[in-house]
Order: sequence, then C-alpha cells, then structure tokens
Amino acid sequence: MYKVTIANINNRELFYEENTPLEVILNDVRNELPYPVYVAKLDNAYRALTHTLTHDSVIEFLDVRSQEAWLVYQNSLILLFIKSVHDILGKKVLVTVKNSLNKGLFLTMTHKADQETLDQIKAHMRELVEKDIPINKEHLSKNAAMKLAKELKQEETYKLLDSITNIDDIEIYSLEDEVQIFYNFLVPSTGYLQFFELNSYRNGLILRFPHQKNPLEIAPYEEQELLYDAFREATRWGQLMNVNFVCDLNEKIIDGSISDLFLLQEALHEKKISDIADSIKERGSRIVLICGPSSSGKTTFAKRLCIQLGVNGFKTLYMGTDDYYKEFHERVYDEFGEVDLESINAIDTDLFMQQMQDLLDGKEVDLPTYDFSIPGKVYGKRITRLEKNQLVVIEGIHAMNEKLTENIDAKDKFKIYISPFTPISIDHHNRISTTDARLLRRIVRDYKFRDRSAEGTFQSWPKVRASEDANIFPYNSQADVFFNSNCIYELAVIKKYAEPLLKRIKRSQPEYGEAQRMLNFLKYFDLVYDDNDIVNNSIVREFIGGSVIIK
Repeated sequence: MYKVTIANINNRELFYEENTPLEVILNDVRNELPYPVYVAKLDNAYRALTHTLTHDSVIEFLDVRSQEAWLVYQNSLILLFIKSVHDILGKKVLVTVKNSLNKGLFLTMTHKADQETLDQIKAHMRELVEKDIPINKEHLSKNAAMKLAKELKQEETYKLLDSITNIDDIEIYSLEDEVQIFYNFLVPSTGYLQFFELNSYRNGLILRFPHQKNPLEIAPYEEQELLYDAFREATRWGQLMNVNFVCDLNEKIIDGSISDLFLLQEALHEKKISDIADSIKERGSRIVLICGPSSSGKTTFAKRLCIQLGVNGFKTLYMGTDDYYKEFHERVYDEFGEVDLESINAIDTDLFMQQMQDLLDGKEVDLPTYDFSIPGKVYGKRITRLEKNQLVVIEGIHAMNEKLTENIDAKDKFKIYISPFTPISIDHHNRISTTDARLLRRIVRDYKFRDRSAEGTFQSWPKVRASEDANIFPYNSQADVFFNSNCIYELAVIKKYAEPLLKRIKRSQPEYGEAQRMLNFLKYFDLVYDDNDIVNNSIVREFIGGSVIIK
C-alpha cells in the first residue's frame, strides 16, 4: 500500500494499492473539491488522470483555474470536435485551430458548414459526452509518429517531427476511430467535457468553454471584432514571411535564412507603427494611451511610436501612470489585506485627469514622480507645459479605463492596445498560447534585468494574470487600434535564455510542473544560437537585452 497525501484537501492521507489510477483516487474525493478536475500534480509534476500510483505521493488535483488543466480541457475538447466533424462530414475535412477569441477558440474547416450541419456537429458532440467514451493514449516512436502524420496528411506535423532530434517518442490519443497527435495531456474520457458552446463566426467557428475565473460557466458572448482583426493581420504576417507552423520556422533556422526573417519582421512592425502615427496625426489626437498585458513590449513600442510621431512633426511627452499612485495614507488594500497597486482605485485619478486637462489647456503643470522608498509622490522635478505640436504619450495598465480620462474629450484621445498575438502553431490543432509566450518573455526579462529567478516569476504570475483579467482585458474593445508585438521568430530566440532558467527548477519545488510544461513546449523549436542580427530597437530586445531604447 502507498500513502497518498491530497494537498488541496488539507493534506489528507489515504492509502492505495500499487498501480491505482489517479482517476480512482479523484473519484474518492471528488465531492470535496470545488470544481471539476482535469489533471493532477503528483510530487510537483503534472500527470494525466490515467497515470498510476507507483510510490508514496503528494497529489494536487487541478481544475481550469490552473493553466495546465485549462489547456488539457481545451485539447480534449478539440479532439471531441474533430471526431464529431469527421463522423458527420468525413475524414477528409481538415480542422484548424487558429487562435483564442471570446473566451474560446476560433476554428476553421475546409468544409463550409451551414446551420443544419453545425447543429448536427453540436448534437453529436453532446452525444459523445453522454456516452463517456474513453480517450486512449499510446506512445509511438518518432518514426511511427511520422508515418501516422503522413497517413493523416498532416505535412506540417511530419516536417516538425523530422526536424527535431531531442524526442524519442510521441503521445497519440484516440477517441474510437479518431487518432490524433497532441503534445499535452488529455482527459480520460469524453464525460469530462460537459461545458462547451459551438457557434458560427465569420468564416469559421468559435468553440467556447469556461474561463479560468469561473470554471462552471461559459461567459456571456461579447463581440471582439478588433481582436479578430488583429489575429487575422497576424495570420497575414505569417503568410508574408512564409512561416505558418513551427516546422516552417525551424526550416529557416536550419537553412540559414533566419536573419532575413529578423529583418522582415522588423519591417512589418515599423510599417505598422508608422501607420499608427499617421492615424494619430490624421485624427488630431493630443493624448495617446497605450495599454496591454504583462510582457507585451509596451515600453519599446511606446518609444518607437514617439520616434514615428517625431517623423510626423510632433514632439512627445512620454509618461506612465505609476507616478499617480495614491499617497501612503490614501492607499487601498485588496481582498488579501495587501497593498493594492493593480486596480484603478490605487491611482489618484482626480489628480491625473486635472493635470492632463491642464496640459491640454496650455497650463504649466508640476508632474509628480512616485518614490517607493518614501512611499509617496515627489514634486518639483518635472514642471512642464506642452509645446506647440507636442502630444502626451501615456503607457499604463489602466490606459483603456475610462475612469482615468473621462473628463477629456474623446476626440483628443487615441487608444492603442498591444499584445503579442502568436501567428504560428505547432500544427493544425496544437496552437501556441499567447499567454505562455508572454510568460516566457517575462521569465527571461525578470532574470536578466530584475535579478529574479524563474521560480519567482512563476509565483507572481497568477496575481499578474488576475490583474490583467480585472484591469486590462475587459477594456481592450475600447482601443482604436491593436498592435501585435509578437516577433514570429522569438520563441526560437528566447529558448536559449529560458531553458537554462527552467532547468534549474528542481522536482522538490512547487514550480517544477510549470517549468517542465514550458520545457516540453520549447523542445519543438530549433534554437537560434546567434541573435546578433536582431536589430537593437526590436521589441524582443526588451526581454533578451541589447536594446538601444531601454537601457
């Protein structure tokens, strides 16, 4: 008998025979857990619920509030969808998972589905869930997996497996006669996939499921036209660079043409920034507000935009909202009793709005500088007034929140939302998470410039994500334009910096599971050893170093 300690049920101790599946243990404690579970953390390593017990273990059962469980649910739902499509329309129909959209995934098919067909697919998915059909996992050798990819006519998967040397076996999953390669765990059976919506959208479909904030409900539908357009532009950029999948990127690294890709990517970024500067001039806006989630490259983008505005004849006053934190005696606290530096309530919005209006009115203003060592605002260091043809460029997490600028005329404001929208995928149904790409950026930057370990970044990430969900994402629809800060080659570059940091995390540390998940994800990218050809004003330089903009 082996002792099992359930970490998220007050470290309860239970005893089981060798080779007991984790799913059996879950069934014994399921009623004591708040939400449905889709994967487990066993001795700090992620394990599928089909994994069997081989020693005394500490287990934490994970629901979709965990990034790993959220991805497991998504991948399992994708397999269910592909199976249903092939049962209804035939195996020749190719399903492609494009990107995240509206608390779900935007998908396309090579067969145009009318409403009747869509209803049939949805009904069949529900039927498969009700039958609770097992999802079986099998390990194949690399050669056998390549043969399967060829049989499935998945050229990008074949090319990817052919290009990498550090993989011995591949996991494939089958749902009855549907066999697909996935690079992460799946749930044990279709009965786990109770929550989903499927709706037509533009030239494809949106497969929606619970968000991490509410594991039991699907969020109300909200139109996200700007986000859809941003991803469509990202796809077009990928096509221009002839990089649609990871295998395409690997080929450019192997054949030595990656330097050309560096230059083409930067040309696309520079053109987009120039276009945005032109739009600001045409509208006659006087305040530019820049917002985006963590590690989007906001600082580099903002300063490059200031340069382009200069080309258009404008001077700029660049500033952030952090200098407007409330004084010590006015501080607000979050639900955990800690000082709140994330919500709009932490900002002295009255002072901010008054000073912005005074600047627009041509008055002299004493802009504060926030000194965290006091803590409090310091005055007298930045007394200024706007010159002729001078714009205010503001970067901050609340830049889209109308509470920050509600007294300023809408015609004077130009709002920009920035995020790295990843245009490439591993293959047609294994996508690259934009959130994971941002996390890798942050891990590298935190270590290089903030003397912070990867463990520290992992520990703070849930709080960062919660702040984004509360303070950034709800307002992105108010943007006038979206800027995609992704560099299509960046994960192959960041890999060199991130892998050593992730490998330092030991099995005994709680962050081990996330580190291994990231390492597993990165192994499909060939490494760019020499990144000297990346220009020194690139957004990637904000994270790996060598930026002429951020010193």
